This record gives sequence, structure tokens and C-alpha cells, in this order.
Amino acid sequence: MRLFFLSLVIFTWSLAAPAQTDDQPVVLVVGDSISAAYGMELAESWPSLLQARLHEHGLAYRVFNSSITGDTTQSGLARLPRLLQLNPPAVVIIELGGNDGLRGLPLDVTEANLRAMIEHSQSSGARVVLAGIQIPPNYGKTYTEKFNQMYRQLAEIEGVELVPFILDGVALDPQLMQEDGIHPRAEAQPILLDNVWPAVQAALR
Repeated sequence: MRLFFLSLVIFTWSLAAPAQTDDQPVVLVVGDSISAAYGMELAESWPSLLQARLHEHGLAYRVFNSSITGDTTQSGLARLPRLLQLNPPAVVIIELGGNDGLRGLPLDVTEANLRAMIEHSQSSGARVVLAGIQIPPNYGKTYTEKFNQMYRQLAEIEGVELVPFILDGVALDPQLMQEDGIHPRAEAQPILLDNVWPAVQAALR
């Protein structure tokens, strides 16, 4: 199990193009399967497309994608300090919480984990982008509504950039979703990038 976990981490850390250098400021992506190229080639994922767009705009940042399929906010919080130490980022994009919601985990725990991740990132000197997700009403209307509102409330309280719904324009289109109805296809990745891009631009100013 440990070897499998390490292989996943090494796989997701291998995003940087050969032309990049280690002294470039880092954009760190800490996410789950939505950002981990689930069901596609790594180069097709929105974090890889983000690297290309930064280059197109003449922005010399190195995207470091540390996203792991199945990750929760708890596991993301546990590994964040090491990530901040290994690759001190200029910007941290937090794309977590979907697996918490699908498992019906307590909202106060998910919110506390996300808040801690934001505050750890800010304490390291990084600016933060919080990528929100929405969940189906499996656990009732109240849980679903509170979950979907959580990201906006956190962004307002903590003063971070917000992506209201990273799967906006994708989640309800079967042609853009994989057969499981949860993960976006490679064809959807440019839309995910467009959803994230305004918040990233704001964080880079």
C-alpha cells in the first residue's frame, strides 16, 4: 500500500515540462481525481493545460500537481505541510471536498480541514485559490445545500479566490462526463481550465 501511494505521488509530481527550471515560482495543485487525470493521460488534465496557458501568457510559473484520486480533505491536510516545504508555492489551488461529500462526512470536519489548508498555505506566503464542487442530493437537501454553500462562505471569510463550481458546464453534460457520471472526460478539461483560470489570474496579480 505504501509503495502504491508513493507511486501515485511521484506520478502526479511529474507534471513540469523539461524546459522549466526549479527556480520558477510554483503553482501547487492539491486535489482529488478531478485534478489527477483520472481516466486520461496526464497531459490532458486541466493542471497540464494550466501549465501551457501560463506559458502562453508569458507567466513563468511551474505547475506542481499533487492530486490523488480518492483524496479527502483530511488526507490533503495531512500531506500539505510536506508539500509546502518541498516546493514553497506562490499559489496553492485547493480542489478537495468532493469525496467528503460523496461519503457524507460531517460538514464541520470538511470545513475545518479546508480552513486549515487555506491558513497553512497563507502562512507559508502563498495566495490561495479554492475550487468548489457540488454534490448530488444523496444525503438530503439540507446537507447538500450546506455543502454547496461551504466553499463560498470559506472564500469570503478567509479572503481567497474562489472557483464556485469547477465542473460548471460539464457535470450535467453526459458527453463530457465519463461513464461513472462523476469524472469529466479529457474533452472537458479545457472547460475546467476556463473555470479555474479567472481565479488563478487574480491570485497571480
